[in-house]
This record gives sequence, C-alpha cells and structure tokens, in this order.
Amino acid sequence: MAGLYIHIPFCASKCTYCDFYSETKRDLLEPFLKALVQEMDLRSDYLPPSSAIETLYFGGGTPSLLCREDFSLLFDAVSRHWTLAADAEITLEANPDDLTPTYLAGLACLPFNRISMGVQSFNDYYLGLLNRRHNARQACQAIAWAQQAGFRNISIDLIYGLPYQTMSDWEADLDTALQTGVQHLSAYGLSYEDGTLLRRLLDDGKLEPVADDDMNAMYRLLRSKTAKRGFEAYEISNFALPGYRSRHNSSYWHGVPYIGLGPAAHSYDGRSRQWNVRSITGYIRSIETGAVPAEREELTVNERYNDFVMVSLRTSEGIDLALLKQHFGYEMMEYCLQCARPFVRDGQLVQANGFLRLSVEGILVSNLVMSELMRV
Repeated sequence: MAGLYIHIPFCASKCTYCDFYSETKRDLLEPFLKALVQEMDLRSDYLPPSSAIETLYFGGGTPSLLCREDFSLLFDAVSRHWTLAADAEITLEANPDDLTPTYLAGLACLPFNRISMGVQSFNDYYLGLLNRRHNARQACQAIAWAQQAGFRNISIDLIYGLPYQTMSDWEADLDTALQTGVQHLSAYGLSYEDGTLLRRLLDDGKLEPVADDDMNAMYRLLRSKTAKRGFEAYEISNFALPGYRSRHNSSYWHGVPYIGLGPAAHSYDGRSRQWNVRSITGYIRSIETGAVPAEREELTVNERYNDFVMVSLRTSEGIDLALLKQHFGYEMMEYCLQCARPFVRDGQLVQANGFLRLSVEGILVSNLVMSELMRV
C-alpha cells in the first residue's frame, strides 16, 4: 500500500492566506509537465516494487488549471511506473470557478473519482478578503454541476476564524455546506502564516483576529452541526459521511509511505523524509540534468516517535498503544503514558480500549497536549 501526490504549482491568483508553493505565471506549464514526467522516470524505484498505489492526489496550487490532455499525459506516465489499485482513490483538487459543465465533461474519460473543492466560504465578503476567484453562487453551482457529472465523492474546504467573522456568519457557512449534499468536509481554523498578505496586514495592525474563545466556540459548533447531519469527526479538521473518509489524508496519519512529485512536494518512505525545491525554474533545470532537486532527512527514533504521536492524536482513534509498543518499545510507551497522565486526569485525553485519544476539550489545546507527549 502506498500513496502518490502530484503537486501542480500554478494558480491564476494568490490567495491572501495561502503559504503553499505556487506561481501565477503559467508560461512554464509545458516544460513543467515534461519535467514532471521525467521525475517519474528518475524516481520510479522510490516505493517498494510490490506497492500498489492506493491513493493518487493532484494538489496545488490549482490542478484544475490543467486541461484533459495534460492529465492524460500524466496518467499515462504514472501507469508506466506504478500499478494503480483497482479501487484506488483518485482526487482532483479544484477551484469552484474552474468546474464548468464543459470542464467536468472533459474529466469523464479520466479516472478521477473524487473532487476536493476549495470553497473556503459561502460569504462573498470573506471570499473577497481571501482573494478567492469564485463567489458563493459559483461555489454552489460547481458542487451541483459536479454531482450532475456523476461525482459521488465530493469534499469541500472551509475556513473559520476569518477576520471579523461572527458566529452567525460561520453558522450560515456550515448550514450552506451541509445542504449541498457533499460527502466530506474539511474545516480549518485560520492561521496567519509567514509571508502571506493576511500576516502582513495583521502585523501592521490593519485587521483584528478572532479571539481564541470565539475560535473554540466555532469549532464546537462545527462538531455539533456535522454530527447532527451524520458526519463522523474522524480527524481534528476532517468530517465524513460513513464510507467517505479521505483515504489520501488517512494514509498520511497512519504512516503509509508516499511519493510526492513536483516542486515543494514531500515524500516519506517510513524511515526518511524528502522534499523537492520550492522553485519551478530550479526544479525544471535540475530534472533536465537528470538530478532530482531534493533534500533528504533520515529520521531518528525520537523523531519517528514524535511523528507517530502527533498524527495519531489528530485522528478520532488516537494513539494505538500496542502499536506504539511494537514500533518503539515498552520504555517509549511508558514515557507516553506518564506524560499523558495529567491530561487524562483533567479530561483532555481519554484512555480506553488500548488507545489514547483527545477529547473535544483536548482538541482545543491539542498543540499543547502533543508537545508534552513528544520526546526531544
């Protein structure tokens, strides 16, 4: 079992909150696609030969800027080097305004079976603040068109805690999202990342962030409303109807090896991490010489333990103590349990049935809990 991630580093415009690597100039698209195919040639042995690709994810950037012919080129290259499982989850990350009936019809001959749509809000004021290309009407229309085109596994992203956002604004976003009939929802509290326009405005005192107590109240509302509509909170920020968990995301949280292709893409083989250069031109130049422009880091036992704790606690199941003991030994398991005791006593962690998981109150202070369980 393994995953494949392909990073498409192009956007029509830059969102004010986003720190993912992308460029708005698309003159390098053709040489980039050629380099991407060459990277597959160079790294076809990164995953074990017997590993079938269970999840294939096109992320970005904005992959929906690519046309059907571009995707055909990439799928052909993937099939030359890896075997896609018969039931592989194949996701296209898309902007709502790209998903016209014509575009969706062009996807019909491609193996995509899941769409992840970056809606972020159904409020036109906040969409403008985020510099999104679509409006609320287009977002609702894109979801409906994708459903009419036959997609039965649709995810949408939302952001809460936007500057000046009220509880009623957030509730309206959730109500609209849950009325669309999508199967999956990812909802993230806004973070002001270095290098983004929103961070600069915050530092200059030109906007006011939502208070922590209000952020927590928004998260509680998110949990309540999704639960009432039958969505399971299977990860801190991810909610799915039964049978529609994101297998791509879940593989990250369960330590499944994956290969990432394209500029700034990350890879993981179970023992080390590797990441490509954050530059389209640097990426293309290096690939043309036959070299993958990447840095690699061997993970220490402590680093692998810390990763295990962090990603496990993000899931609804939590830390599998037997698995922790199997991978890291009795001493590490006892260390984890000792560090966890104050949080179990205070109700932020729940220990039951061989697992250690965050309560809802624990999720609200999850960064603190995770850091206290880690080992330096």
